[in-house]
Amino acid sequence: MGAMSRKRSTTWASVAVLILLVAIGYYLTRHQESTPPGQAPSATGLPPGRDAAARLAALTIAPEGRMTGYSRDRFPHWSAQGDSCDTREVVLQRQGTDVRRDAACKATSGTWVSAYDGVTITEAGKLDIDHTVALAEAWRSGADKWTDEQRQKFANDLGGAQLVAVSATSNRAKGDQDPAKWKPPLESYWCTYADNWISVKTAYGLTVDQAEHDALAAMIARCPA
Repeated sequence: MGAMSRKRSTTWASVAVLILLVAIGYYLTRHQESTPPGQAPSATGLPPGRDAAARLAALTIAPEGRMTGYSRDRFPHWSAQGDSCDTREVVLQRQGTDVRRDAACKATSGTWVSAYDGVTITEAGKLDIDHTVALAEAWRSGADKWTDEQRQKFANDLGGAQLVAVSATSNRAKGDQDPAKWKPPLESYWCTYADNWISVKTAYGLTVDQAEHDALAAMIARCPA
């Protein structure tokens, strides 16, 4: 009788483990489905929008600074990343599918889905690597006080939130505008975009102006609960 009891306990333990594994697999699948093609999940490691309101509330609200002294050259990019690759090529390899490269690390083929407008692109030359928080926007928000080394780090940040491969058309339409003035045409990306924007400004101690703050608050309000 004792042996039979131990056998039943072992059987139920196995069933419990199986149920747990299935539940974990289901969660991961749902999480991946909520992530735009070619993009990493939220830079915080949480589903996009989770705790974004709290992080937004913690940002300092201040008027935008002036552009005096600004130049893209003050943010050196794209930096060498090893193996003959620079920052741009690393982003293309990370965010594309079936990406092939030559001996100089240039992408020769692959498929990318532009997060901003959902356009599928198969020629790397038609992609821009956008800074989620534009360099000029960062300058107006506090980066004018940084060292050139700090600005170089910002311009080449491969952490996940700051650099994204998008269609040249959408990137150039955005320019250096903040979310109060420009939002991605693909509304399903607004939650992730706002979450990433907040993450970058939080990580680098940058300020937001009132209109920018309000636009971000409206965007994250669309995120799943």
